[in-house]
Amino acid sequence: MQLELKNDGFYKYIDEGQGEILLLLHGLFGALSNWEATVSEFSKTHRVIIPLLPIYDMPLKTASVEGLVEYVEKFVDKYQLKNVILLGNSLGGHVSLIYALNNRSNVKAIVLTGSSGLFENTMGGSYPKRGNYEYVRERVAYTFYDPNTASKELVDEVYEITNSIPKCLRIISIAKSAQRQNLSEEITKLTLPTLLIWGLNDNITPPEVAHQFMMLMPKTVLRFIDKCGHAPMMEQPILFNSYLRDFLNNI
Repeated sequence: MQLELKNDGFYKYIDEGQGEILLLLHGLFGALSNWEATVSEFSKTHRVIIPLLPIYDMPLKTASVEGLVEYVEKFVDKYQLKNVILLGNSLGGHVSLIYALNNRSNVKAIVLTGSSGLFENTMGGSYPKRGNYEYVRERVAYTFYDPNTASKELVDEVYEITNSIPKCLRIISIAKSAQRQNLSEEITKLTLPTLLIWGLNDNITPPEVAHQFMMLMPKTVLRFIDKCGHAPMMEQPILFNSYLRDFLNNI
């Protein structure tokens, strides 16, 4: 499925299908294409919306998790999105959690996959080095169980990002803000139906993190996927979609 990027002059986003709203939030190095299989499947029954988060070009002074939450809040308000189901990967999960804490009356359910907010081993323990393609390739491959999932196109995209000093400054600022912010106390207040879909081979947010989320959030279902890393919707899309479909049918 070829995703059509809409642009209203300020927001760039995907908007496919009709019905209940699935609001998908990507991660720090995530791209809209990461969600292709999810959009293809669920746009048949839902309205699937993916705002392109301004990770690489937001003002440096607001480059933080809180700045991204504010961006999502303004996006939701502008398009009058009601009773949304939030689905966040990695940093997008972190943003989803804070959005839900701030706007509980507008969130029907939460789906997290490889979410930060409790612990994250960013880029395998270090920030990406500029100008070293092989290093970037290794770090991108580290995200997946099967390193072949790290296509040349994906590696090239991350390499281009890490070669931009302004983009790197924003990435580091956002990553540090995420690492500083542990949500273990706050998320106990979230009583929304929650689904965790986690890769058993996730090196960035290991399975122990999923267990922590489950213990802290009272209405949580946990589904592990074997031979899968930090982005199950990319690496195991059929099983990911199956777990998501079962959850949506039961809330």
